[in-house]
Amino acid sequence: MSSTTSRVVAALGLSAVLAFAARGQDGAPPAASPAVPPFEAYAQRIPGTTVEFKMVPIRAGEFRMGSPESEAGRRADEGPQRTVKVSAFWMGMHEVTWDEYEQWQFSLELKRRAAERELTSEDKAADAVTRPTKPYTDMTFGMGKEGYPAICMTRLAALTYCEWLSARTGHYYRLPTEAEWEFAARGGTTTRFSFGDDATSAEEFAWFDKNSAGKTQPVGKKKPNPLGLHDMHGNVMELCLDQYAPYAAAEVTLEDPWLAPKTVYPTVARGGAWSTAVDELRSAQRRASERAWKQKDPQIPQSRWYFTDALFVGFRVVRPLKEPALETRQLIK
Repeated sequence: MSSTTSRVVAALGLSAVLAFAARGQDGAPPAASPAVPPFEAYAQRIPGTTVEFKMVPIRAGEFRMGSPESEAGRRADEGPQRTVKVSAFWMGMHEVTWDEYEQWQFSLELKRRAAERELTSEDKAADAVTRPTKPYTDMTFGMGKEGYPAICMTRLAALTYCEWLSARTGHYYRLPTEAEWEFAARGGTTTRFSFGDDATSAEEFAWFDKNSAGKTQPVGKKKPNPLGLHDMHGNVMELCLDQYAPYAAAEVTLEDPWLAPKTVYPTVARGGAWSTAVDELRSAQRRASERAWKQKDPQIPQSRWYFTDALFVGFRVVRPLKEPALETRQLIK
């Protein structure tokens, strides 16, 4: 990436980055983007495997991001509120599971394909994506694997998984921006939680410290939010694309805002987890990643792939309705 491009990425929101990239650095028109597909729910099978996951359409809209000063449990970093417009995208119905994640992490689908057939061009593109080093221990930490959310990955690992998944499927998957995440989590609501202001019904919608038995739980077992998304509150916190920083006051409506990271820490995680109190499940709740999340990693140097102390961290994927051209995707990380 050129220094000029880097400065633009750091300074502008996601929609502005896409517009900048569309002009081309030399003024030439960009490569054509894929045709816009039907905007409806679908199940995505990972080619070469029997593993699939479901994607839910999130229609474009406008909302108030952050929380009002009157909200119970509010933290200072949730304001000032800003008006935000979000473009249409799909979001995973639930968090990425170990069933999905290990196809990339341990090259399971690669080994299966090599034994069964010749590699296609899509296979070769996916195989060119970096895979993580072997973890020093079982990263489930005994919490459960089949049907459970994958945990303990760094933001780099989540981004690289998305790159592999995109190459493997032919569709563009990435982490959500913080604005996309909150827009989807709220599902049109303005209350503390997507199920209202009262936390007494939280156990119907979320896994948290009072009902999780001290561990992650299988995905999709609690009631969904108004958009049909499960586990947006609790189970695992979810990594986002953005650098973590205080909100700046915004006098105008922001379109697809995204704060491109300049440093490894801190970046944003959202949603609360199996280990957190109910107030931390609120739709506006923010969490900053920190170096201490890999404090117990005994490897020297410490792995860039695993958060050994963040058993509460996972992620889910999104797919924008209008997919950017391939060269533009390299700017969105």
